[in-house]
Amino acid sequence: MRKIAAIAALGVAISASAVDFNTHFSDSTLRLDYILAGDAARSSISLAAQSKSAQWAGRRHSLDRLPYTGNGQVTVVDEASGDTLYRNSYSTLYQEWLSTDEAKTTPRAMEHTVLVPLPRERARITVSLLNNRHDEIARMTHLYRPDDVLVELKDATEALPHRWLHKGGDSAHAIDVAILAEGYTPQEMDSFYRHAQTAVDEILSYEPYKSHAADFNFVAVASPSVQSGVSVPRLNDWKNTAFSSHFSTFYSDRYLTTGKVFAINDALTGIPFEHIIILANADEYGGGGIYNSYTLTAARHPMFKPVVVHEFGHSFGGLADEYFYVGDVMEDTYPFDVEPWEPNITTLRSFDSKWRHLLKADTPVPTPVQEAAKWPVGVYEGGGYSFKGVYRPADECRMRNNTYPTFCAACTDALDRLIRFYTEKELPD
Repeated sequence: MRKIAAIAALGVAISASAVDFNTHFSDSTLRLDYILAGDAARSSISLAAQSKSAQWAGRRHSLDRLPYTGNGQVTVVDEASGDTLYRNSYSTLYQEWLSTDEAKTTPRAMEHTVLVPLPRERARITVSLLNNRHDEIARMTHLYRPDDVLVELKDATEALPHRWLHKGGDSAHAIDVAILAEGYTPQEMDSFYRHAQTAVDEILSYEPYKSHAADFNFVAVASPSVQSGVSVPRLNDWKNTAFSSHFSTFYSDRYLTTGKVFAINDALTGIPFEHIIILANADEYGGGGIYNSYTLTAARHPMFKPVVVHEFGHSFGGLADEYFYVGDVMEDTYPFDVEPWEPNITTLRSFDSKWRHLLKADTPVPTPVQEAAKWPVGVYEGGGYSFKGVYRPADECRMRNNTYPTFCAACTDALDRLIRFYTEKELPD
């Protein structure tokens, strides 16, 4: 029962989904651009543009199931029958901003893009945002019509120069990851390709990615910038780059992000992708990873390799940070009376849905950190930025610090299940 609960929490189909891809979708992608706007009190979602392009790189099975709850969701519903055809989840930089002091006084708007398979018939598409209690804070529904002449057809021949760095299989069955260049001039693209290869090699050196190398494709895309480097606001150093990335996001010096989500997706026109890594041509320490949005990290810093693995754990794997600050109790990030959706932290509100199936039968819950050597998989207090009330699976993990060489058992298990979900591999008994 514990194993089944863990599978169900992931959203993995225990039995095959009834939605047939070829019946309802073309082998094409519908790109949906939105504007998320508001403040701490209220939020709204507006449709900015729709476009379509050849080839769908995402999953073609379990279409009506979510990988995780996420902080937002998209649902595609057949207009004629009312049947749910496709679902996916994501997080956004906008929702992180909602927790800042600025959001209490100053409304802002940010970009967000969602990709879905191209429906053959008229479909109603709903997108939503959730707060940290999993309550819906914004929703919009709009109609997609196959005969809508204002849905732009993207030209695949406009694809930027790119190289396949690792080809595990056909895009229809493998997980496609695109790596973009940020702050590299045309003359610096050889450096970018070397950095991209380093990122691929490092990610695939970790389990469970290593065992699933044949399930991944990595392509490096030479997206050029006018100037070399990326913006460092605290130094008053601003650059003209492909995606206007900058450090000091939300005034945190090491937080490196970009709000130019539309430009990111424009740069990937004609290239099959599901997940995105952006490499910044910078030697500052920092990065960021947003679930089903992007990883962004500085490629010239000495800690580049562990940081890109950590941030990809966020953006691809939906993993939470397992670190915390001694003395801090941060109920604003993960309310203690709500189970987080991330698979590697718990508030013990619904622990059976997490990594209980990995515990030895006599493991104490919570587990004393002084006994970590005895219980390599436990329930240790401290995680998700909070010293109290949130629990992590191991004393140390790749999602806790930059020096630990592996993912903990719970992270490894969650990543393995997610990869199997995306690639339709048979789940273990």
